[in-house]
Amino acid sequence: MRNQSLLEITEGGIYCRPGDFFIDPWQAVNCAVITHAHADHARPGCGRYLASTDSEGILRLRLGEDIRLQSVDYGEKVALNGVSVSLHPAGHILGSAQIRIEHRGEVWVVSGDYKIETDATCSAFKQLKCHTFVTESTFGLPVFNWRPQADIFADINNWWKTNQAQGKTSVLFAYSLGKAQRVIAGLDAAIGPIFTHGAVENINQCYQQAGIRLPATRHVATVDDKNAFAGAMVVAPPSADTPAYTKRFASASKAFASGWMQIRGMRRRRAVDRGFVLSDHSDWNGLIDTIKASEAETVWVTHGYSAEVVQYLREQGLNARQIETQFSSEIDRAEA
Repeated sequence: MRNQSLLEITEGGIYCRPGDFFIDPWQAVNCAVITHAHADHARPGCGRYLASTDSEGILRLRLGEDIRLQSVDYGEKVALNGVSVSLHPAGHILGSAQIRIEHRGEVWVVSGDYKIETDATCSAFKQLKCHTFVTESTFGLPVFNWRPQADIFADINNWWKTNQAQGKTSVLFAYSLGKAQRVIAGLDAAIGPIFTHGAVENINQCYQQAGIRLPATRHVATVDDKNAFAGAMVVAPPSADTPAYTKRFASASKAFASGWMQIRGMRRRRAVDRGFVLSDHSDWNGLIDTIKASEAETVWVTHGYSAEVVQYLREQGLNARQIETQFSSEIDRAEA
């Protein structure tokens, strides 16, 4: 008989009692298995961390060089108190992983955040099969239907060219970890120079040290002459959209890259000139297709439009359950 309570929700987060470890805990615990390095999934103060090899540099940058971290390659199995744990690509950002746990014939997979479209800055999502699938639902509504990223990058580069012809600086806001690097990788460096906010530049270095190739960039703060920014691209986190930061650019056009740009009115809320629909999460079809392909008998749905996804899955005959967590949706995240 399979163990039907391999994972449970506690005050500390998603807990595996047989293995005595947490997955992306929301408070300091003794042993934390980490899906990826975004702040709502990787928190400081844990006694021990287990994460993918590709995420090591970012985790040490964000949580401290001296954290006790065991890094493992994708697919490598680790035994935690008799429970088999392995990490598999989630396609979200560099080092992101789905956590597969197996104990006494029961297999659970915790997705973390994921997207199924392949991009140049992280390992491609790997479909897994399991008895119980714990999935995010950040963009869990049919209205979220992504265009191919190649089309989005073409739009961004054309916007840059238009601004350049007018002598303007193109300032593109994107979350500093993951989204910014994906955007930079899609830029046509032949158009002009690419500058970055310090938070983005620090993460760029981690990506490059992990073997990810990015176009050459330069930290904005190292430039004294405002004229150097005319016709250039600047990539910065949303938190930098302040007069104190943007006043250094004599004439600028601002844009925001996010899946939330799919929603009418969100661009106005951000007070930007352009909104580019680019997300590091799966859209509605990606979520539903992944859940079905997992062949899971039971589905736990976490942060996002969880109630709507659960309702849909139940209508399809699946055993689905809404789970409350302390993970943030993309719109809530303030990656500085």
